[in-house]
Amino acid sequence: MIKSVVVLGGGSAGFLAAISIKSKNPHLSVRILRSPDIGIIGVGEGTTIAFPRFLQGYLHVPLREFFQVAEPTFKLGIKFLWGPRREFYYTFAKEYEARLTGLSKPIGFYHDHDTQWIGALSALMAHDKAFVRNADGTPNLSLPHGYHIENEKLVGWLESHARKVGVEIGDANVAGVETGPVRTSGREEKGVTALVLADGQRVTADLFVDASGFRSELLGKALGEAYQSFEKSLFCDRAVIGGWERTDEVVKPYTTVETMDHGWAWQIEHADFINRGYVYSGAHVDDETARQELLRKNPKIPAERTRVVRYRSGRRARTWIGNVVGVGNSVGFVEPLEATSLGVIALECVMLADTLAETIGEPGPMIVDIFNKHNGKAWDDIRDFLAVHYAFNTRLDTPFWKDCREKTDLAGAAPMVEWFRENGPSTLVKGILMPESNSFGFEGYLAMFVGQKLQYPKERKPAAKEVELWRKYVAKFGEQSRTALSVMDTLRAVHGPAWNVKAAAR
Repeated sequence: MIKSVVVLGGGSAGFLAAISIKSKNPHLSVRILRSPDIGIIGVGEGTTIAFPRFLQGYLHVPLREFFQVAEPTFKLGIKFLWGPRREFYYTFAKEYEARLTGLSKPIGFYHDHDTQWIGALSALMAHDKAFVRNADGTPNLSLPHGYHIENEKLVGWLESHARKVGVEIGDANVAGVETGPVRTSGREEKGVTALVLADGQRVTADLFVDASGFRSELLGKALGEAYQSFEKSLFCDRAVIGGWERTDEVVKPYTTVETMDHGWAWQIEHADFINRGYVYSGAHVDDETARQELLRKNPKIPAERTRVVRYRSGRRARTWIGNVVGVGNSVGFVEPLEATSLGVIALECVMLADTLAETIGEPGPMIVDIFNKHNGKAWDDIRDFLAVHYAFNTRLDTPFWKDCREKTDLAGAAPMVEWFRENGPSTLVKGILMPESNSFGFEGYLAMFVGQKLQYPKERKPAAKEVELWRKYVAKFGEQSRTALSVMDTLRAVHGPAWNVKAAAR
């Protein structure tokens, strides 16, 4: 029976895992070991809708405290400078697959070249507005949204919350890992018997959570779990990161994703800082040339504040081995496109915490096998979805983008591509062709296919009456957004003393 848990790593993955396990299993002893010599990856980060749902819906964190300490801004989706359109929006609402009264097809059929927005959320984004107003003028936070958040502030808040729920936190450098046969999940296999600290102390536990990031100290180095590369689908392997202090720029309620010569660039909006990064392929451009391209297109970035981060896209074959479970980058990493990192961590934490609770600390071999299959599929789903971003972006004809269009392995996305090329933005096989468990769903694929103008043979021009009605809908969405609240309006409201947390979520 699992009675004690040690989490190796004090970043967002480690704290979220510890908080989740302790919150759902208060009888367990949960301890975080973090190295004082390893800093936090200090980058701006975007999230999907899964992260706020995880924080508020699963962990039930105090929302006011979270806003005050972590200081997130709000994200309704992504603005893509991508493909042949001037831009298109991918929101956290189901806009492309939705149907409107009087229109015979899903909205995706009506998104012509001149349409800037196609629903309520994309209209808000196009007008740089975040939330519509409640009757009392406060922001309606029930609209689907994610966050822009600075990692250092997030980890700082997570540490304080972890202590409140009873997680023990210790600073120590791990000098070695002892391995050997362990009996967990009803079977014996290789696992971790102890962590050896720099001062000679041996730390034991019934379950170890590897949240050591890219180093993958337990899953990768100690247990040697195989790494499955995504390099055939995703060619980028590094990023140059920079940014500048905000002056008079509007805080946008979305992440901007811009096509670059050898990859793409993000823009993440914080209240006082604009984070910019260029993700690119080292096989197509050297670091200095990429850095110069980023600086040339963003002259406000101080040259001395840029840095290069290298990574590889892929995942470990298994997430749970013996008495070791990986969370976050120790298991896998895809890339920043679509901001999936915190969402995947949330998925892993929920399944781990619930597994320990449901099995009363005695997980059997079947649940562990299902755990590994489910988490592996989640990583593969991200790879598949990102592949269609690269395979069909026709905005530039540089060698990088030509290679993407010619060589990208669509992997599990191939059936969706085939369906769309045959039928266009039809939702006839929604829930059949793609499982509901897919985090992007039919909507995500329709957004990228329609947004990038992927061709299909059954394209037709809607009847004149439908076009007229569609224009009225678009105008209505635009009119509604003009009276909505900006990101800064919303921040002033949620930080104000009169803000009613429960009323705002209704």
